[in-house]
Amino acid sequence: MTYIYVYVVFLSRCEQQMSNLLQTFLQKADTKAFDSEHKRKLLFNIGKYNATVIKGKKQYADLEYVRKKAKNIKWKVMENLDKYLIEFETNFTANGGKVIWANDEKEAQQEILKILQKKGARMAVKAKSMATEEIHLNEFLKEHNIESVETDLGEYIQQLDGEAPYHIVTPAMHKSKDDVAKLFNEKLGTDLNLTAQELTLVARKNLRQKYVQADVGFSGANFILPDIGGIAVTENEGNGRLSTSFPKTHIVLVGIEKMLTGVNDLNIFWPLLSTFGTGQKVTVYNTIFTGPKKEIEADGPEEMYVILLDNGRSKLLAEERQREALYCIRCGSCLNACPVYKNIGGHTYGTTYSGPIGSIISPHFKGMDEFKHLSNASSLCGNCTEVCPMNIELHSLLLYNRNEAVEKGYSTLTERTVWKLWRRSMLNRKTMEKPSPSIKNMALKMLFKNSWGKRREMFKIAPKSFNKMWAEKFPPTE
Repeated sequence: MTYIYVYVVFLSRCEQQMSNLLQTFLQKADTKAFDSEHKRKLLFNIGKYNATVIKGKKQYADLEYVRKKAKNIKWKVMENLDKYLIEFETNFTANGGKVIWANDEKEAQQEILKILQKKGARMAVKAKSMATEEIHLNEFLKEHNIESVETDLGEYIQQLDGEAPYHIVTPAMHKSKDDVAKLFNEKLGTDLNLTAQELTLVARKNLRQKYVQADVGFSGANFILPDIGGIAVTENEGNGRLSTSFPKTHIVLVGIEKMLTGVNDLNIFWPLLSTFGTGQKVTVYNTIFTGPKKEIEADGPEEMYVILLDNGRSKLLAEERQREALYCIRCGSCLNACPVYKNIGGHTYGTTYSGPIGSIISPHFKGMDEFKHLSNASSLCGNCTEVCPMNIELHSLLLYNRNEAVEKGYSTLTERTVWKLWRRSMLNRKTMEKPSPSIKNMALKMLFKNSWGKRREMFKIAPKSFNKMWAEKFPPTE
């Protein structure tokens, strides 16, 4: 009985010991999980995605062979990443470009600021880039009175609404056409009854002016190509090409894990990314940049910088069990398959990368101690692993993260004590049988009133345990 009371006392203090990030996560998750309208929009959009991906996969005669080959390429890259990075720097510099190495968010921000201040830049256009979201580029530039305009339609919508991207591939996945029409009406003064095509034309008209006015253009990169000293960008709207060709300066911010062995790998990775990302056979615009424009070229930037961002990636690379997460090509398929993501949405995670892959890499990028709770935001159903084009064992990596958090002492005293008591009880039949069912039910009610009991009828312990019923039916013989 003593164990039960101690167990209850310790668990009742769990909420007091929660970090602010965890409390915020739980509050947002609770709100979104019971927001029927949010869930309706999200499931509608994910349903459309699922239908197109099934069709897209039919282009492969042997999809599993391609997935295995792609994974082997990324394995080779990660095992020799230092060599490929140097090879890229050498060849890109020879092409007339400039390479900058950034250890973390602050270094990347300061290097970008130096370039913009040197150019006297007052406005920048930005193609879709999760790496720039990772370093909070828009907010940073605004602090230094530099306007940064998102040119991807989904990102543009999110920027107008003052929100971060909701999804790795589809930034405004949680919004309906009516939501966008209302937003444009409030921010741009357009008619509430505009069609989707008309709304797109409004954004197009506004953004076309920005391309020619911008001093600097930003982009990310889907892949780094060391053998030719280039970066590859894949997109569907053409805004990436406009953002990188009109301004006189093109700045690329890319995570070091985006490396391939060479340009010939693209025949595997471009179709794989488009198939699992959007269900297309190949994305509409696929571009390779190898430096600033040459004398024989009519357009393009006069200067091109590539900032190689670490920001925790080296730490993850050093983890032998979890480094496989760096094989990710950011297709977003694991988000769309995840039952947790489909219930709580992208913003709940509170990080740049959400869903299963975000729950794995974010604790390594931002700190295991504060973000370890994300690796528990999973049902471990394994659906994310099944749909991953790179065959990353995502559900296993989530478990490895949980294990690492415990091994490094990031679990609370409450958690450790509770598990010790639970283990002691489970290994001792007398301890399990000693408290009466009424005391056990009271303990369960106290323990789970704010979790299970918040929205469900509390479960109850049976009057007799299976052990007692067995003993009554089959009395032990002397």
